[in-house]
Amino acid sequence: MGYSVLTLKNPFFKIIADTLTAEAEKQGFSVTVNDANLNVDTQAKHLDNYLSQKVTAIVLNPADRIAIGPAIKKANDAGIPVFTCDLQCVAEDAEIAGHVGTDNYAGGRQAGQAMAEVLGEEGGEVLVLHFRQANSCVLRVNGFTDVINAANEKRAEGKINVVAELNGGGLRDVGHNATADALVAHPNLRGIFAINDPSALGARKALEEAGKHDQVRIIGFDGQIEGKQAIKDGEIYADPIQFPNQMAILTVQNIQKYLDGEEFEKVHLITPKLYKQADAEQDPDLK
Repeated sequence: MGYSVLTLKNPFFKIIADTLTAEAEKQGFSVTVNDANLNVDTQAKHLDNYLSQKVTAIVLNPADRIAIGPAIKKANDAGIPVFTCDLQCVAEDAEIAGHVGTDNYAGGRQAGQAMAEVLGEEGGEVLVLHFRQANSCVLRVNGFTDVINAANEKRAEGKINVVAELNGGGLRDVGHNATADALVAHPNLRGIFAINDPSALGARKALEEAGKHDQVRIIGFDGQIEGKQAIKDGEIYADPIQFPNQMAILTVQNIQKYLDGEEFEKVHLITPKLYKQADAEQDPDLK
């Protein structure tokens, strides 16, 4: 089995890679894991290598939801099934045998509800830290925006205005720099929705450096251990949390069912859970 992971720099994907490898080895597979490092061209080369190796199945977290399509099509033509985990491919002519991920639209709605709650009747200006290459992040922002728009329709005053939508890269340093730029352009910012924990933590650092960490509230996404700790410490307000271990295990189970000719759910979405400080205070994994 070949697995091209989006990036091993993000602990979320490291959990998926480790769990998938362990679960696959239990089923008798050997697994080659390669780090695409957020680069779709690198990922396409991984898939080419898997074809040369004649692997039984390919798993990937698409580095670009559309641009990875031709590489997947090559695998389709070679008769090697391709499965996606967490991130989806939406390219035409690219056939995905099965997908397991989060219901990201639902999670985005949870994030929007949390933002409306924490900003209260005053509302205010909000920054979105995006990562458009990932279909999961597009869905998160769509869900978030739909809830904010619905909340604004009920408000004569105190509307929540998304004043900037910047690339947070899904990374701490990119999220930090984007937030620092946004604070210069929008000094009255009151909220930030970051599409994952690394970019949320980067945003928090920028707020602290600017002395605005009490003015601006952050909603993240993921539920990584550092994100949960930041919620417990009051640095992030809330996260819709994902379940990467479940994603990895279900992906391996689907591959086995596919190879055995059994029926399985082609698109399996796991509903996230909104995680706040009260949850963090009861979390045995935190200090």
